[in-house]
Amino acid sequence: MEPLRAQTQIIYALMLRDMRSRFFGNGLGFAVAVAWPLVHIIILLLMYTASGRTTPYGDSLVLFFSTGLVPFITFSYMSRFIMYSLIMNRPLLGFPIVKITDVLFARSILECLGAIIMTIALLIILWFCDIDFVPHDIVQASFAFGSCILLGLGLGVVNAMIAMAFPMWATGYTLIVIALYASSGILFVPDSLPEILRYYLSFNPVLQSVEWMRSAYYDGYGTLVLDKGYVLTWGVLSLFGGLFIERFVRSRLLQA
Repeated sequence: MEPLRAQTQIIYALMLRDMRSRFFGNGLGFAVAVAWPLVHIIILLLMYTASGRTTPYGDSLVLFFSTGLVPFITFSYMSRFIMYSLIMNRPLLGFPIVKITDVLFARSILECLGAIIMTIALLIILWFCDIDFVPHDIVQASFAFGSCILLGLGLGVVNAMIAMAFPMWATGYTLIVIALYASSGILFVPDSLPEILRYYLSFNPVLQSVEWMRSAYYDGYGTLVLDKGYVLTWGVLSLFGGLFIERFVRSRLLQA
C-alpha cells in the first residue's frame, strides 16, 4: 500500500503543478484551461449562426454543430495537451521519483475533468439560450463522449512519446488536427456523401465519435457510417501502443 500511496501523492502533486503553471501561476489557470475550449466552441457556433446557413440535419443549426464540436474539441484538446505534458514537464523527469507515466496520468486526469466541466457549462449556456442540448439517449451520448476521451488519451500518449524524441512533431500534429476538423463530419452529414467518399472518411476514428454522439440526438442518424467498435479499438490500441513504447524506450527518451 505504501508504494501506491506514494505514487498517488506524486500524481496529485503533478496535477496541482499543472493547474498552477499552465496560466497565471495559480489555481485560476485550470479555470482558463476549461474556458479556452468552451470559448472556442461558442465562437465557432456564433460564426456558423451568423453565416445564415441552413442546418444540414434536424431543426436546429446550433444543436447540429454543437453535437459535432463537443466530441471533436474534447478529442483535439485532450490529445494535444497530453502530448505537450512531457515537453513542458521534462525538467521534473530528472528526479528518479517522477516517472513518465506519472506525468501522463496527471495530465490525463486534468484533461478529463476539464472536458466534463466544459460540456456541462456548454449545456447550461445553451439551456439559458432556450436550446435543448440534452440528448434523447443519454447512455449512448455518454458512451460517445467516453470514446472521444479514450481516443484523445490514446493518441495523446502516442504523440507524447513521439514529441519527446522529436519536438517538431508537436507542430506537425497540430496540422493533422486541422485536417481532421475538416474531415470529421462536423460541418456535414457523412451519410449524404457519395459512397466512395463516405467509405474513405469512415476510416477517420474522430468522425466515428462525432457520428456516435449525433446518433444519441437524432433517431436513425449515421446508419451508413457509424461503427462504434472501430473507434473503441482505435482508442484502446493507441493507448496500449503508447504505453508499450514508453516501457521500452523510456531510458532513451530521458537521455535525449
